Amino acid sequence: MLHLIFDGFKVGMILCFLLGPIFFALIQAGAEHGFRAGTMVGLGIWVSDFLFISCVYFGVSHVTRIIAWEHFTLTLGIVGSIILAIFGLSSLFSKPVVPDQQEMLPKGKDWLSFWLKGFLINTINPFTVFFWIGIMTTVVLEEHFNDTEASWYFGGILGTIILTDLCKVAFAKYLRGHLRIHHLLWLRRISGIALIIFGVALLVRVL
Repeated sequence: MLHLIFDGFKVGMILCFLLGPIFFALIQAGAEHGFRAGTMVGLGIWVSDFLFISCVYFGVSHVTRIIAWEHFTLTLGIVGSIILAIFGLSSLFSKPVVPDQQEMLPKGKDWLSFWLKGFLINTINPFTVFFWIGIMTTVVLEEHFNDTEASWYFGGILGTIILTDLCKVAFAKYLRGHLRIHHLLWLRRISGIALIIFGVALLVRVL
């Protein structure tokens, strides 16, 4: 059991060092709105990953059949690039939250918007789909894991992702106390530009 968790932990640690759109979404939410808002973005990401794990484990034959569709990567890539560009443009042309008002803003539908942002950014990324399919086919099926072994292995990966994402959000929240409004503005611009670049790169890759 422990060695399966540790193997999953190693995979999760590799993922945590990737500088992708998820990283910038977590940092921006944590720095501008605080730990709880950043956690809501993370929750959307984790739910997305859990659904991917469930789909590839319980329906790998159906999932691979869908992926085998010749236009799957192109379609998902185009939709993903558009969503990333929308989030990026929104960050680029909107103003950051005034520091004194940050804790009061996330209420009601704002919580859902944070969750949805994390969920969509993770879900529409073709890398996420192929990553979990790759883990399923090259590790779980090849090593003939039973249900219990697969649960511990995937749990190690997902648990590490959750823990490291929370650390990123906590670090962003710590930075928030040392940032002024112009710092937050530049953070929002950098995050927006990064999301747009990832969207364009995704579109170029699938084309």
